[in-house]
Amino acid sequence: MQVSELATLLGVTTDTIRFYTRIGLLAPTKSPSNGYKYYRDKEVSRMRFIMSARNLGFSVDEIKVIFSKTDHGESACTMVKQLISQKLAETEILFNETLKLRNKLTQAVSEWENLPALAPTGAMICHLIEGFDPNHETPCQVSDKESL
Repeated sequence: MQVSELATLLGVTTDTIRFYTRIGLLAPTKSPSNGYKYYRDKEVSRMRFIMSARNLGFSVDEIKVIFSKTDHGESACTMVKQLISQKLAETEILFNETLKLRNKLTQAVSEWENLPALAPTGAMICHLIEGFDPNHETPCQVSDKESL
């Protein structure tokens, strides 16, 4: 099938197919008569794999390594398990950092709700940000911690 047919089949753009072809993850055959690239079942399977791997957070370079192993008859599953565990740990850290930021933003919204908008002065740009103390715990935050 041609690039547009593969893209339609998988619900991606032709640019996506061309990108993965250009970087060598897909290897279509090229017709000597018209120069068109034709994607076989192997490329369909590889593209489905790429989409699943990208959905799990695998990088293009990691997918290249996986394909390199499997193309040489080696199992990539042990490496994939290690990478997924590492990605989970990294995601947990990012999630916790994002949760902390969310709590600070919630605190700011709550504290600023009834504060006026003051004009800047030579010593102040925005009193809301300059007066904000993210380490100051509101009563709500204290009770949240006590319930843990």
